[in-house]
Amino acid sequence: MNYGFIIDNRKCIGCHACTVACKAEHDVPIGVNRTWVKYIEKGEYPHTRRLFSVMRCNHCADAPCVEICPVQALFIREDGIVDFDNRRCIGCKACTQACPYDALYIDPNTHTAAKCNYCAHRVDIGLEPACVNVCPEHAIISGDMDDPASEISQLLAREQLTARKVEKGTRPKLFYIEGDTASLVPASSAPSSAYFWNSQIAGVGHYAKYAEKRIAESDPAGMARQLSPEEQAGNGEVRWIGDDKSPAEKVLVPGGGGEPKMLRKAAEVLRESMASARRVYDAPGKGVMWGWEVSAYVCTKAIAAGTFLVSLFTMFFGDISIFKMGEWLSLGIGISLLFLAITGGLLIKDLDKPQRFAYVLLRPQWRSWLVRGGYAVTLYGGFLALLGISIFFDWPTGNFAAWGGVLFAILTAVYTAFLFAQAKGRDFWQSPALALHMFGHSVIAGAAMIAIVAPYLYHGEGWENAVRMGLYGGIAFNLVIIFVEILTPHPTADAKKTVQMIVRGRFGVAFWWGSVLLGNLLPLALLWIGGNTLLPLAGALALIGMYITEHIWVRAPQLIPLS
Repeated sequence: MNYGFIIDNRKCIGCHACTVACKAEHDVPIGVNRTWVKYIEKGEYPHTRRLFSVMRCNHCADAPCVEICPVQALFIREDGIVDFDNRRCIGCKACTQACPYDALYIDPNTHTAAKCNYCAHRVDIGLEPACVNVCPEHAIISGDMDDPASEISQLLAREQLTARKVEKGTRPKLFYIEGDTASLVPASSAPSSAYFWNSQIAGVGHYAKYAEKRIAESDPAGMARQLSPEEQAGNGEVRWIGDDKSPAEKVLVPGGGGEPKMLRKAAEVLRESMASARRVYDAPGKGVMWGWEVSAYVCTKAIAAGTFLVSLFTMFFGDISIFKMGEWLSLGIGISLLFLAITGGLLIKDLDKPQRFAYVLLRPQWRSWLVRGGYAVTLYGGFLALLGISIFFDWPTGNFAAWGGVLFAILTAVYTAFLFAQAKGRDFWQSPALALHMFGHSVIAGAAMIAIVAPYLYHGEGWENAVRMGLYGGIAFNLVIIFVEILTPHPTADAKKTVQMIVRGRFGVAFWWGSVLLGNLLPLALLWIGGNTLLPLAGALALIGMYITEHIWVRAPQLIPLS
């Protein structure tokens, strides 16, 4: 069997019965949805049209959420349904980044991932999904696509159908009859703060706590005054209805030649609605799922990997006394182990189910780069510990531990690039240069950290020139890779929008002044002017610039709507 859905847009009336039935069937919390209806208005008066599109999991035959899930919480059943087991979920949110259709969310009650599971419990006993059963127009058709006698199979054979983002290679099994590009392609009608029914734009689901914090910090009295009819009217007149003169019963009447502010706002929204295709109803946004913890962990991981690699480089190409090599290498091992521990702490903190973090190692799904990266970090820490013990006790395992440390330091530095590549929902992360980006940052991070710490913790000389050359080379390489990522033609509209956001949009100032100038060009100038004297300052600025860059690279792609 091979279950799928067809949405017949010739019949859908946008009644939201499917959304309500789904919430009732699965006890879905307020603010998140397994299925929802998106409204789009397009055209110019009097030639206008409203489109309804039911959005939900596409139950892909090649589901990226299943591939990226580190603990097999998401899986494909034999009948083609993509189901989930929240008893395994660790709340890493990788599946929300991997899904190109924005179908997954973090349940605010259980803190685990959830989505449409085709009402598998109903299907198992011969019933249709709740949304299909309740639809008053039979606009949602479900069934076995491999059964030639089924209604869905016959519609697939005779109707012209549209699917969302087939270019992702996911082989989706949700099809639309008369699907309109303005509704099915997110970039055709970007989210706006101006549409009438855009409640809960502050954030819901996983990020509802931030919305609640903002509301708690607000000034209700000031807001009431701002929204009062007197304030909105300007020179207009406020009249009373009834005798009790309740503020809720005030009526705004324009007067004195002044146009009321709220009428002007309504006119602006109306003019915008007629200009192009725009959203007038949609599910609330989920917010940025990977926040500062991920940006910070990418940086601490780079320090952990790069410090050991640069310390070895300095041993071979510096002028360190042979009697001080053990002390020098121990310094690099110590810094790397410290930042490995910080990396692990950040990874656990970012989980919505932190008590289940060990599932990554104990219940692994080996196709996920979260699992591969977890084992790489663990083995890297093991080789560093073995090397440190070998130096202390003069064991003969030093060379083996050192070469193993080099291999897993490189894997630790770059595996996040392959993890981001598995996040198929984010086009900008699909860059083939991302692995080089991560490696370059590890070299910068290692050289910068040694430049800051070595003057205080290492009682020897001969390391400055080698570390300075490592920082020089790392920054130059990093600048080349960053501009390759920015200037290389991007194949999708979402990736191009991300680049525009970084270069000229909301991240433009942080990118040019923080990442490029403060984090790269200024350290190069300090190294050129001050030589080894300004090496610690150049290293500190390079680390700040690296964090700014990673913050932008992690956050910007997540601001592109997926549905």
